[in-house]
Amino acid sequence: MTQVLVAGVMWALVVSLLILRRGRADRSITYAAVMIALAMTLNVDPVYEVTDPLLGGTNIVTLIGDALLMIGLYFLGHGVMKAGDYRPRLIRLAVGRPALCVALALVLALFLSINSGATTTTFMHDIGDQLQAFFYSVTVFTYCGVVMAAMHALAISQWTATRGLMRVPAVCLTLGSASGIVLCISVWVMDIAHVTGATSVLEAASAWYGPLTLASFLLLCAGFVAQPLARILRRQSHGVKTDALLAQLEPMWHTATKLRPGLSNQQHSNGLSTDPESQLHRHVVEIRDAMIDPRIDYVINDYQLAILERAEQHLLGAPLAKRNDGTTA
Repeated sequence: MTQVLVAGVMWALVVSLLILRRGRADRSITYAAVMIALAMTLNVDPVYEVTDPLLGGTNIVTLIGDALLMIGLYFLGHGVMKAGDYRPRLIRLAVGRPALCVALALVLALFLSINSGATTTTFMHDIGDQLQAFFYSVTVFTYCGVVMAAMHALAISQWTATRGLMRVPAVCLTLGSASGIVLCISVWVMDIAHVTGATSVLEAASAWYGPLTLASFLLLCAGFVAQPLARILRRQSHGVKTDALLAQLEPMWHTATKLRPGLSNQQHSNGLSTDPESQLHRHVVEIRDAMIDPRIDYVINDYQLAILERAEQHLLGAPLAKRNDGTTA
């Protein structure tokens, strides 16, 4: 049941990203979602039982699914890293292509050395006592754990660098990657318990596998869906505030441009339209120009000055908001 839920969540993420992130140049997160969704779908028992016999019935689908998961996590970590400015060397190595290639080569070599038997939906349960299978699983989840740890560090850096609504995706990614790290640790414990014959430890660790898997992917998916949604909501909020400030500045601006005609009057006479952000900027500039022009007598009261300063802070905050939007890939 957990496999079906996780696969469904991942395909829902794929659809959401295709809608919410269309037009973006960087597709790393979308590629990651597709790869991981395919990996989780292949892990669904009915799908596995149909596809593996078609490929020879030697559990090769286990290798394909694990490889897709590793590649998906590579794109995931790469996308999160590119979204922020925090990119230390150790993290670049962890989510880099060389690390992925080495891990995939090692996983392939170990899988080929395993006596994998006939198609089974309980691969590690059936052959987990083989030393080669132990090293195979440990290698897969060591790579996954390393990428999750790198994502955790990146998510924490984004959490501290953002505020308000933009902090929500970073919080989800922080919690999701933390759950992923614990999941990888639980798999290591299961592998060690299986190869050493510690049945009670294996059963105890197995009980955590399903909930941790579901929690990890739910939180990570929530984080990646929340990113574009938060950007959309922030842009809408910014636009509403821009319109409100324009309306508040309008009387001051009309008075200022009557006394000192500026570029806005020329644009209006030429039939040129500008976006609200540009209009607000022009209003602020022309009001300030009128205030400092010694040829005219233009004075505003404290209340009007406070509105003008709020408009200036709003405009100055636009570049910062744009940087923070980028954190959420």
